[in-house]
Amino acid sequence: MNRQNNPYITIKPEGISLPLLYSDEYLTAIDKPCGLLVHRTTIAEENAPAALQILHNQLNRMVYPVHRIDRPTSGVVLFAHSPEIARKLQENLKEFSTQKKYTALVRGWITEEYISKREVKNDRGNLQSAETRFIPIKNFELPLKTDRYESARFSIIEAYPATGRWHQIRQHLAQMRHYIINDRVHGDGKQNRIFTEQIGIEEMFLHATSIQINHPITDQSTAIKAPFPSHWNKFLSE
Repeated sequence: MNRQNNPYITIKPEGISLPLLYSDEYLTAIDKPCGLLVHRTTIAEENAPAALQILHNQLNRMVYPVHRIDRPTSGVVLFAHSPEIARKLQENLKEFSTQKKYTALVRGWITEEYISKREVKNDRGNLQSAETRFIPIKNFELPLKTDRYESARFSIIEAYPATGRWHQIRQHLAQMRHYIINDRVHGDGKQNRIFTEQIGIEEMFLHATSIQINHPITDQSTAIKAPFPSHWNKFLSE
């Protein structure tokens, strides 16, 4: 696998600063690019760069991940500057006082708000309860030819996970057959190939758009937003 072990492209190599969306004495939020691990794992390549190590070097201080997003997903990730702050923020996540919003580009048209409460599998294949609310933002067609059709339908949707399961949004949308474009694990392989070959974009279209937290020290409601990466530009303006 080339381009720094792919999943799925973009990446930021070691030694390059990460975009900071928010930073104070207690926590930092970054804009994680596609393809970058939040932290190294035993199943990742030994030399794969990770946001945890990059941010530690960038800030010259210890940082502790509060949550994670999938490697091919872009957007907001929170890090605390102490284990105590990390625990407080993680408790907020469990109590739903923290709201996370994602945006996805999916196959087909979604025209109505929908809440999925179907179980999803964890990384060991065991079923877990999960809940995600989906809100349609826009529907459009692109001139992507298949064997049967001259064009293809797509939707941009917002997703609000009420639980934090492994690949939850990706699995729920796959269950609905509204596959996320360029999702190599839960997506539609044929659709991904057509999209990549005819448009030339390999990045997955799932973005952690924003997170709203109660600050762990001031208790002030704080909204942190991440701009869309460049591979979204064409579709946001369709």
